[in-house]
Amino acid sequence: MGPGPRPPESPTSPPPSSPPARRRLAVSTTIFALATGLSRIAGLGREVVQASFFGTSGAGSAFTLASQIPNLFSNLFSQAALGAAFVPIFTELLQAGRKREAFRLASALFWLILLVLGALTLVYIGVAGIVMPLFTGSKFTVAQTGLAVGLSRVLFPVVLLLSLTGLIVGILQSYDEFTIPALAPAVWNIVIVVLMVILHAQYHGRQDSVYAYAIAWLVATVVQFLMIAWALRRVEFQLSFVLDWRDPRVRQVLILFLPVTMSIGIINLDIFINAGLGALVSSHAPIAINDAFRLYMLPQGIFSVAVATVLFPALTRMASARNPGGMRRTLGNGIRQINLLLIPSAAVMAVLAVPIVRLVYQHGNFGPASTHRVSIALFWFAFSLPFAGVNLLLSRTFFALQRPWIPTKLAGMNIVVDIVVSLALYKPLGIAGLVLGTVSANVVMTWLQLRRLRIGFNGRLELAQTTMVTIRILLATVITTAAAWLVWKGISSVIGISLIAGVTAVGVALAVAGVLYSRLVLAMRIPEARQIETLILSRLPGR
Repeated sequence: MGPGPRPPESPTSPPPSSPPARRRLAVSTTIFALATGLSRIAGLGREVVQASFFGTSGAGSAFTLASQIPNLFSNLFSQAALGAAFVPIFTELLQAGRKREAFRLASALFWLILLVLGALTLVYIGVAGIVMPLFTGSKFTVAQTGLAVGLSRVLFPVVLLLSLTGLIVGILQSYDEFTIPALAPAVWNIVIVVLMVILHAQYHGRQDSVYAYAIAWLVATVVQFLMIAWALRRVEFQLSFVLDWRDPRVRQVLILFLPVTMSIGIINLDIFINAGLGALVSSHAPIAINDAFRLYMLPQGIFSVAVATVLFPALTRMASARNPGGMRRTLGNGIRQINLLLIPSAAVMAVLAVPIVRLVYQHGNFGPASTHRVSIALFWFAFSLPFAGVNLLLSRTFFALQRPWIPTKLAGMNIVVDIVVSLALYKPLGIAGLVLGTVSANVVMTWLQLRRLRIGFNGRLELAQTTMVTIRILLATVITTAAAWLVWKGISSVIGISLIAGVTAVGVALAVAGVLYSRLVLAMRIPEARQIETLILSRLPGR
């Protein structure tokens, strides 16, 4: 496949990041993680409400399938893909002092997105009746298929809104403004919950009451866009009417955008494939997998998304300055931070899958059978968690180097692995087989990306140091997870599994695990644990 990325060694490369610069990155990461954590908790609240309304019913699965196509297009055109193509070039212009050109580029892209995706939205609304039946399968009734068609028409305009939002977020992140973009999804989730509760009551228990969810989703996306657009005042950005797709900078972004969007789109096909093949398992499987995926994304969003998002502009600046040494150190530190946080999260999620799902979802129409389905998916999703987190950071490193075709090719191989494993296992293993396809694909993708980056950085990626640290993390995780399970089991055997008992047992188990794990990794002298401890202590009053 040819050589990997080789950031040129420069005799005038800047020195390693100064302590104040590293501290700013650490503080930004912490703020982003906290804000993202708030949004993920709000998102979990949204899922709890929708689960109580729709359980793992056919109507709920119709919504899940209807949302997959808009979600796929949103991932292709919105924040992740557009930002990964736009931020390196926008940042490069700002670094060169060409602010007017940078703002002209952003304005031209804004109007181009509005016209192209506005037209795509109108076309999809017209052909949704042809497209959606291709995905519902024989397990869905005619009424459920028709419901999926109507829901997808309501939801598709979010593609345009999220794409414009993604461009604005890219502008803000280039100025190291992360707080509002991280908080906006929390507002989005809260608006959905409020509107869903209000609108659901108007349907009086009808099957099409799931339209309340779709309408709330669309309105909340409008609110989120307005909130992030308002944040542009913090960087004094002025939108001008510029529509020139032949501008060299616009064309440069579009050239980068193609492989980036293919790469991110292919990676996000995992959940799309799970939902589509889930319809072949049963009408309950798509929403069961979706509910498990939302729980799985809670630690993923809080930790790995925060690390990758905050480090991306820094990696971009280092690539622009031809500072491969700084990139290696930043990347290695990021991988170890992700492992430090996601490996124990994955282990605890796996061993406590059933009580976590019962506690979060088992209310209203979500009964024990639904808990069983979702907990199976969550158990297997947990094995994918650290690999997916590292993959996100590795892909962003390629994007920072403006070498997006490399992760695109690797993502294509990744999706083949996913499809082959899923098709081989969905019949004998059902839901578990589909999720194992995602796990296998993420493991393969991690290995392939590390291999290519190691070639590009002349074999120097701090992998030996990362391996030694990860072994210590695994040892601490085994001890912590065993303690968490014993605490949960002991409390549950005494007080039962009611809601209050579940909150108590799971809450105490997680608290014990958190305290024990933090003490173990600090005692093992893991540098990334010391970094987090120092940051927390430095933010306390009197420090």
